[in-house]
Amino acid sequence: MSRASWHQPVSVGHRFRDALTADGISIIAEIKRRSPSKGALRVDADPASFARAYEAGGAACISVLTDGRRFGGSAQDLREARSAADIPVLRKDFLCTAQDVHETHAMGADALLLILADVGAEAIRPLQDLALTLGIDVLTEVRTEQELEVAVEQGAYMIAVNQRNDPKALRFTVDYGKAVEMSRMFGQMDPKIVKVAASGIGVVGGTPLHAVEDAGYDAALIGEALITAQDPVTALRQLWQHEPVLAG
Repeated sequence: MSRASWHQPVSVGHRFRDALTADGISIIAEIKRRSPSKGALRVDADPASFARAYEAGGAACISVLTDGRRFGGSAQDLREARSAADIPVLRKDFLCTAQDVHETHAMGADALLLILADVGAEAIRPLQDLALTLGIDVLTEVRTEQELEVAVEQGAYMIAVNQRNDPKALRFTVDYGKAVEMSRMFGQMDPKIVKVAASGIGVVGGTPLHAVEDAGYDAALIGEALITAQDPVTALRQLWQHEPVLAG
């Protein structure tokens, strides 16, 4: 992969991206009430309370699921999280259209997720360009080495490697070594690309946070390990100490 194929995007801000490029590994802490695969996680989760706890625990950013049918979320959840904490917020849903981008902007999100397998290679760049003109950062999710190459070719500047086989599948598997294995490919790409590892990180028997940090990732997106923890602040501190998080 040629480094010349990547171009630094221009947008208003980059609050989300900048939060992930601090020294050491950053954590994107997620708020979601349920998942399609595991069902109820924390149906009574209060977005504002979790946002404040995540910020107090040292998370760099917050991820919010706004899809009601799949995750029990809403646009109001994102707004409440955004108002409660002074750290950037990512809208992490299955977003595929220009309307989704405009709706994300209206919610006040600092960033949005584009899943390459859902959006398609040809749509990544125009949707990213639209988001950037609105001042929204874009995190592009990939699951395979081929998708990683395509994402870079399409101008993705923040890339999340999802260790799940398919985020929308009712039955899925997690390859706890995938992020570390795929990290070698980033060495052939522009070093300014922000690298995020997602799924199965920090849980008992999963991928240790220090493993993705040692592999060169800038951040880890952690959801179920934190939303199900009895005390999110304590859970985050355990992660910083390289300890797995036990569900509450």
